[in-house]
Amino acid sequence: MDQAVHLCMRIILIGFMCSGKTAVGRALAKALNVPHVDLDRKIEERVGPLQPWFITHGEEAFRRAEREVLLESLELPSAVISAGGGTPCWGDNLDRMRAAGNVVYLYVPEDILVPRIERKGMDRPLLMGLEGAELHRRIKELLEAREQWYERAHAKVASVVEPSAVAEDILRTLGLQGQDR
Repeated sequence: MDQAVHLCMRIILIGFMCSGKTAVGRALAKALNVPHVDLDRKIEERVGPLQPWFITHGEEAFRRAEREVLLESLELPSAVISAGGGTPCWGDNLDRMRAAGNVVYLYVPEDILVPRIERKGMDRPLLMGLEGAELHRRIKELLEAREQWYERAHAKVASVVEPSAVAEDILRTLGLQGQDR
């Protein structure tokens, strides 16, 4: 992990689907008293429910909409931004994130991640219709493809406990805990 950390109050959470980016993002934004931006929710505000839109328009159109919302969100002076699982892997999105603030990779070991996805992540367009061994194979394939981007974050924090505890770990990691924020 790159230890150069920005001093702005813009924190961008990246990681695989169901790694806790939204829940941790909310907790972190509350702790910092800054807005929370969930990129997927912002896209939904523009295009409607993501799953049918994604199926109709395709991944490329989704990534273009995602990039537009990302770039707008990176203009906010202070915010916690919860990116989609694939957001940092497209174009120069990760470079822009890194230049705009503190990028934190929420890491979840595969043996914890897969059951989370099976419980609450089956609505994800990239996993539609998959189950059992097929689902596990697709998750592993996506994780392996995305890991190179995730590992370029400024910090890596395990996201295996309650969101508020993960938020505290992030604050500690970024040296923001106990400071006048």
